[in-house]
Amino acid sequence: MTRNGQRLLMLIDDEPAQRRLVAAIAARRQWRTVHANDSEAALAILDTNDGACLDAIVIDSRAPDYDVAELIGVLRGHRPNMPILILTANSSVEAAVSAVRAGATDFLVKPLSPERLLAALDAAVGGEGKGELRPLTERMSQPLGFDEVVGSAPQFRSALAIAAKAARARVPVLIEGESGTGKEVIAEAIHAASPRHAKPMVRVNCGAIPANLVESELFGHEKGAFTGAFERKIGRFREADGGTLFLDRVGEMPLDAQVRLLRVLQSGEVHPLGARHFHAVDVRVIAATNKRLLDEIEAGRFREDLYYRLNVVQVTLPPLRERSGDIAPLARHLLARIARQPGLRPLGITDDALSLLASYEWPGNVRQLHNALFRASVLAEGDALTRADFPKIAELAKGSGRAMGPMARDIGHAGVTLFHPDGNLRALEEIEADVIRLAIGHYRGRMTEVARRLGIGRSTLYRKLSELGIDQHAA
Repeated sequence: MTRNGQRLLMLIDDEPAQRRLVAAIAARRQWRTVHANDSEAALAILDTNDGACLDAIVIDSRAPDYDVAELIGVLRGHRPNMPILILTANSSVEAAVSAVRAGATDFLVKPLSPERLLAALDAAVGGEGKGELRPLTERMSQPLGFDEVVGSAPQFRSALAIAAKAARARVPVLIEGESGTGKEVIAEAIHAASPRHAKPMVRVNCGAIPANLVESELFGHEKGAFTGAFERKIGRFREADGGTLFLDRVGEMPLDAQVRLLRVLQSGEVHPLGARHFHAVDVRVIAATNKRLLDEIEAGRFREDLYYRLNVVQVTLPPLRERSGDIAPLARHLLARIARQPGLRPLGITDDALSLLASYEWPGNVRQLHNALFRASVLAEGDALTRADFPKIAELAKGSGRAMGPMARDIGHAGVTLFHPDGNLRALEEIEADVIRLAIGHYRGRMTEVARRLGIGRSTLYRKLSELGIDQHAA
């Protein structure tokens, strides 16, 4: 860190435009950036006063005179504990595997998202330590259908059922949940199960777009509409015509853009900046937020009328810490998907490792669990992941003091809680209802199979559904 308290970043990249972009984004978090065109210049900087104060290094994978893995090794020789982030235009997992095995701390895909770079830099110096808690922010897997989404906790299955019902309609959907809970996964499943699945699902991260460019990004502009508008842009709404527009972090959209978004939702017409005419669009909007929008409305940061336009159907995803019984099956599922990536192999996971994962609170939710498993898979030497493959998780879980006591203990890790938060047993009727919901979700609503596995007749099962007030489609 420099004397004035700024963090110091070295960027190894010979492309001026990219260098300016990275420096501007990093400056939002009070980082100062020094540049090196090539590896020779980078090594020279290490011997300067700035080099002695470096907090992180970012390397463009197109390093012109050096193999990136070799360069990482050389830098590690000079700075063993230095966070090293890789920028690449290659979105394949092979690049991630190669970079991580060479010693990279994180891996980011271009075009660079400001929020992802800032999250990576924050993690690099945020005291989380090295290893599996670093955010691997590229997309690693293909979209899932509803029948592939893993989770048996009643609250999660209920949210999933609501999403599945909404998929068949044209109405807007609002998905609320903490960062990393799988909001985009659910949005993709809604689109895939909808009549619009043959058309594109266009993604917009409202929090990653500068406030003065949000309207242009969403609605488009004509050439010359404003300073810097050198060519015509059709906008994301028209790109999504006939399909789905996914507005992630919608709560961070500027108020002016919220007004225009409301008009589009009401009229079905888009008016690009600087254009004389409107364009009719047929777009299904799915919005997601990691904030409670009712609180944002009360604070004057979100329009109430827009909230009710977007919130025709609401899906609320619980955090992973509230469905710890899902961690074991979710970990196995994620490992199976990770193993299908180039350069990786199938791995098992021991009960001891699963117990460790279940004892951690996962503030980054499913995304963080995926990243931990990915990194462990990349570095694993045996045929199964063990507790030793998650050293930082073990350290943090121990430090949190969280224990799998009676209040947190689930039946077979299946998501059925036996105890109330005050330590008293739940009523038998409540537990029975949760077991039935779990079975319906586990067997995908196949009621004959549910009845058979529960050891009761179909008529008895339907009677219990009625008595316990269970909607079989929301189980």
